[in-house]
Amino acid sequence: MTRMPSLRQVIRVMICAVLLAVLAACSGGAGAASSGATVKPGASGRVQVGGRPFSLEVPRGYTKSTPVPLVVALHGYSSSGGDFVNWTGLARQADDRGFLLAYPDGTKDAQGERFWNATAACCDFQASGVDDSGYLSKVISTVEKQYAVDTSRVYVVGHSNGGFMALRMACEHADQVTAVVSIAGEMTDDPSTCKPARKVTVLQLQGDEDGTIHYDGGDGATGAHYPGAVQTVQDWRTLDACGATSTPGPSVDLVGNLRGTETDETSWSCADGTQVDLWTMHHADHVPQWSTGFAATLSDWLLAQKR
Repeated sequence: MTRMPSLRQVIRVMICAVLLAVLAACSGGAGAASSGATVKPGASGRVQVGGRPFSLEVPRGYTKSTPVPLVVALHGYSSSGGDFVNWTGLARQADDRGFLLAYPDGTKDAQGERFWNATAACCDFQASGVDDSGYLSKVISTVEKQYAVDTSRVYVVGHSNGGFMALRMACEHADQVTAVVSIAGEMTDDPSTCKPARKVTVLQLQGDEDGTIHYDGGDGATGAHYPGAVQTVQDWRTLDACGATSTPGPSVDLVGNLRGTETDETSWSCADGTQVDLWTMHHADHVPQWSTGFAATLSDWLLAQKR
């Protein structure tokens, strides 16, 4: 005959069940951003990383059975992630081309302007020392935990301060990053501090009449120097062990308010299947008005890069 449990045993079981439920709820809440997808296909939403959320766009055709590329988009000083992906057209491309798009925001400084702590020249003007390099690495790893990411196709694209930051990510997190695009952002002035764990493909895209971040280099607001577009490319050609011979590409139309094909492309083939490219937009300024074909051209270049 089965023995009935005592009242004390029943109470003990109930208490244990409640404690287990509480522990499960606590662990589930703390780990929600790293254990399960929080944004559904065809939608955009916010994902938490250590109390510093970022926005994520998931393409409508995404399924967890098929790994897809990831693009991390970094805005310029005083801008925002949302403004950047709309300005470049990456928001629409993510859905049309089927890649995940993460667009975080930088920290606000004393003037209330968002920035990335990228190099001595740009743009942690109050010397806060915020670890944006570590934060952005966690953004990438968080998306990779939640979604099926093709880790051979992880890209960072940034403009101005975001371009400086994209190049820093190539220096410090080459194990996570396949290729970076710097739009009007430059390399650190001391390339000896850049020690990528492996080769990274780099595209430098800049207008030769940029009056904010000068094409030929200059000094930032802190007084620290930054190299120009050509020197930035030269530094990466050295880091990536590129060949001496360049390959000119076709002239293309990337800037809508300039007539003709204003952009010249030059590429160098480098070690481990990487490349370094310089796209010079003649007569373009710091914030170009993109042509209708810009977003597709940028996406084509990104998605062609693979480990």
